[in-house]
Amino acid sequence: MAADDRNAFEVYRDRVDRPLGRLFREYGASEAHWLVIGMVANVVARVAGLIPPVVLGVAIDAVFTGSGPYTLPIVPDAWLPTAEPAQFRLSVLLIFGSFIVTGVFTYVYGIAANNFAHRVMHAVRTDSFDQMQRLDMTFFDDKQTGEVMSVLNNDASNLEVFLDNALQNSARLGVMVVGIATVLVYYNYELAVVTLAAIPLMFLFTLWFMRAVEPRYVAQRSVVGDLNTALENALSGVELVKTSNTEAHESERVEDASFSYFRRTMSILRLNYVYRPGMELLAGLAFAATFAVGGFWLANGPPGPFTTELTVGTFVTFVLLTQQFVAPLAEVSNIIDQYENAKASCERVFGLRDIPVRIEDDGDAVELGGSAQSDGGTRNDGGVTPAGDPDHGGVAGAVEYDDVSFAYPENALVDPEDADEEVLSGVSFSADPGDTVALVGPTGAGKSTLLKLLLRLYDVTDGAIRVDGHDVRDVTVESLRSSVGYVAQDTTLFDGTIAENIRYGRFTRIDEADVDEGEVRDRVVEAAKAAEAHEFIASLPNGYETRIGERGVKLSGGQRQRLAIARVVLQDPAILILDEATSAVDTETEMLIQRSLDRLAADRTTFVIAHRLSTVTDADAALVLEDGEVVERGSHDELLAADGLYAKLWGVQAGEIDELPEEFVERARERHVDRAVERATETEVDSETPD
Repeated sequence: MAADDRNAFEVYRDRVDRPLGRLFREYGASEAHWLVIGMVANVVARVAGLIPPVVLGVAIDAVFTGSGPYTLPIVPDAWLPTAEPAQFRLSVLLIFGSFIVTGVFTYVYGIAANNFAHRVMHAVRTDSFDQMQRLDMTFFDDKQTGEVMSVLNNDASNLEVFLDNALQNSARLGVMVVGIATVLVYYNYELAVVTLAAIPLMFLFTLWFMRAVEPRYVAQRSVVGDLNTALENALSGVELVKTSNTEAHESERVEDASFSYFRRTMSILRLNYVYRPGMELLAGLAFAATFAVGGFWLANGPPGPFTTELTVGTFVTFVLLTQQFVAPLAEVSNIIDQYENAKASCERVFGLRDIPVRIEDDGDAVELGGSAQSDGGTRNDGGVTPAGDPDHGGVAGAVEYDDVSFAYPENALVDPEDADEEVLSGVSFSADPGDTVALVGPTGAGKSTLLKLLLRLYDVTDGAIRVDGHDVRDVTVESLRSSVGYVAQDTTLFDGTIAENIRYGRFTRIDEADVDEGEVRDRVVEAAKAAEAHEFIASLPNGYETRIGERGVKLSGGQRQRLAIARVVLQDPAILILDEATSAVDTETEMLIQRSLDRLAADRTTFVIAHRLSTVTDADAALVLEDGEVVERGSHDELLAADGLYAKLWGVQAGEIDELPEEFVERARERHVDRAVERATETEVDSETPD
């Protein structure tokens, strides 16, 4: 994949260096005490597990066969009993005690390790989600929802598995290998050579496996997002799927994505099925060689070049410890599996975290409507700053577009200079507080984009947008967006109660509000009444506590639209944006909604995007956009008199003319053909991009 064809997420993911080390630096440091406790407890538990084989071997030689002294490593002989009964009792107590210590410290290790792993996972997931929310709309224009969900869910969970299991199992393996090797060398270094001979081979085998499996894990993680996206699209669009009778098509898409994931996973498992049995074979050969050489040694004396004495107790210790040696070595494949999976996931997490946030507050940003409104350090054009309206947080709502141009960036998150063709060019107009401005024109003319710039969902390419004399880039994003209410054509509602959806944003959390629950409830009801929604809400079985389902699926389009209007009423913004707010409802519902919108727009600056020109005939001014430029402007009567595009659109909608003149139809056709070609070209480039 060429660098120019990659999106920001892929570019920044590939730039992540030493991802697991960065994970420990940025997230593990604050929880290091849990890691240390877990590691220490793990070491104590594993060392305690080595005691029974050692004590058993010593007891066999000293108590049962009398072939050796009763001595224990690192324990002074003066502390040990000399009588055989006392030696036996001590052996029993040590074995019992070691199992108790192993159990207690394994419990401590489990609690501490899980605390560390889950706290880090929680921090990674919440920080990644916060970063995702701060990212510009450009990111979401390009990024699939399923892939983002994969980062927040699957990748964070992979890190938890690594931190909980692989990390502690690696420590366990290290303790077991070093501890067992030390004990074996201490008791019989010659036989230890036989037992430990497989270690170098295991190391080389493991190195090969890590190098071979790593790219396969990267490929596997890349298709998880595709699978999640296919599932999310099918579920979110289930109504369209059923009404279009396309269940088989969606099943095929999910099947393709799932099979792609299956193939990536099987490529990893095929290596695992080579590596895991190979490690078990080497560990098993080490055990078999120890048993065979040791058994011959006991029966016939030192074989070949060996010269040291081997007792029955020492042989039993070797056999038992070698068995303990086999299990952790055979688990190395699991550790490598979890390590590589976590490494690939970590790259994706930090790839998301590293994407720069372009739209954010400048260091000297002021609050819109605050006392700093007259600060001379902003991009004020020198005009008179309105005094502000105390009913709207001190924001008057004067809006000015000054020679605004905008191009959707193709990949500006990677290269800020990389921009697409302009969709807006040289747009200038102004709206005084209380004005209503209508934006009309053909689909794709740039109407919605023009108002998204006011909200700073994107930043202008050239020119400036000012509110109350201040460039929107010089005020805080929070104060700007709090002063603008937005009612979209596609209403967004969340799974929850009607009351929760109405107060979303203004009173999302009651403990952060300066009013009590009862007053908030009264305000919600008043907002619903203003939006002509109270009657239908009151008729529901649970009223305002009725749960509306995901995306409000239990409500009609008109009901959802009125809840969105009630939400904006409760917000009480100085500036109002109505983007096709009545396009999805019937005439009767439109009348009710329009009445509530008229009341809502009475004392605030309002921008209305409409295809039904009958809804904007009373606007103070109308701007007609075509191909990203304002081609006409004026009142309804003035535009009719001008006999331009507006007049032609009005004539068609009013039934005064049968159809638009051919010149307008041809321009519209050319716009749609151009966009279709652009999309097809982009799709072709993507399809030719290799994996």
